[in-house]
Amino acid sequence: MTNERNQLLDKIRNQKMSRSAHAYVRGNTARFYEWLETLKVGTLPEGPPIWICGDCHVGNLGPVANSREQIEIQIRDLDQTVIGNPAHDLIRLALSLASAARGSNLPGVITTKMLEEILVGYELAFQPDFDAEIDTDQPRSIRNVTRAANGASWRTLATERIKDPKPTIPLGKKFWPISEAENASLRHLFESEGMHELATMAHSRETTSTVKLVDAAYWVKGCSSLGRMRYAVLLEVRGRQSNDIDYCLMDIKEAVKAAAPRADGAKMPTDQGERVVEGARHLSPFLGKRMTSVKIANKSAFVRELMPQDLKIEIESLTETQALKVAHYLGAIVGKAHSRQMDHHTRTRWQQELKRTQSATLAAPAWMWNSTVELLVEHERAYLEHCRRYMADNC
Repeated sequence: MTNERNQLLDKIRNQKMSRSAHAYVRGNTARFYEWLETLKVGTLPEGPPIWICGDCHVGNLGPVANSREQIEIQIRDLDQTVIGNPAHDLIRLALSLASAARGSNLPGVITTKMLEEILVGYELAFQPDFDAEIDTDQPRSIRNVTRAANGASWRTLATERIKDPKPTIPLGKKFWPISEAENASLRHLFESEGMHELATMAHSRETTSTVKLVDAAYWVKGCSSLGRMRYAVLLEVRGRQSNDIDYCLMDIKEAVKAAAPRADGAKMPTDQGERVVEGARHLSPFLGKRMTSVKIANKSAFVRELMPQDLKIEIESLTETQALKVAHYLGAIVGKAHSRQMDHHTRTRWQQELKRTQSATLAAPAWMWNSTVELLVEHERAYLEHCRRYMADNC
């Protein structure tokens, strides 16, 4: 079953990445890291070694809820998180937004201004007591997804993720059947104390509730994670005192060694699931505090409950005004994730380093502009080649 599943997943991944250059940029993270390896020392500013996202594209940011259902826009995918150079997150975000601008047929002048706004928003987050939700205006596209997150419920989650609010996972395009061995492993996992604690963490549930696995399936999700172990697990949480029944959807994802460059001498957990959880706790506290690492079939993985409020930012098209506002706002979100890990002295030094590389006329320094242009050209070429191969394999 596993070999057949992986072959089909490869086909799905190639199909998704052929849809647009922007989809290719999001799905082919490895090409970004390969490009980083070709750079000479000193090409990019060397920021302080902190936990970075490692794959900081637009789709990996969005509303995230904590266990009390409070919401913030934070980084929501930490598969590639490492202790590394914060400049890498800035370039990855710049590439993603510049690619979205190209897909929206915006002029190059707007792309130039977007890169400036990323840094303006990013540096703003280093001010004392900065709060992105208060100190920056949410663009309409961000405001819409935040409004949807605030109004989300279990029915919203079930309809969005599994297309059915009934307590089952319907098999089909997104969810595939699993073997008896996989099912047994998952049932054994969710009998553990750690999984019970994770399932009853939400403030609306009793900590003494009974937790029962109702259904499980293989989850066909994302481009970069296709081919890895990925399960959706539906749990029933029944209160011992009230006898109230609640349902929660658990996302189990295999954790593999990060391809993102890490800082020399960086001390990180050797277990890949623990690395992801540790990075999440530093970069996205709302998410990190409701995640845990596990072992399934001798593979490292991490588990989190999917809250109804957890949504991704989808940018299909941008107007000129919205493009600049989105760039500024997301730059501030990444800046907040970075700055919370630095003391005052470290923040000051990093700000000075960023300002040192800026020109007198443009806020976007040459390293950021040159990097984004080179990556756009490289990814456009690679995207067209990917489409040519995809057509050859499927004709």
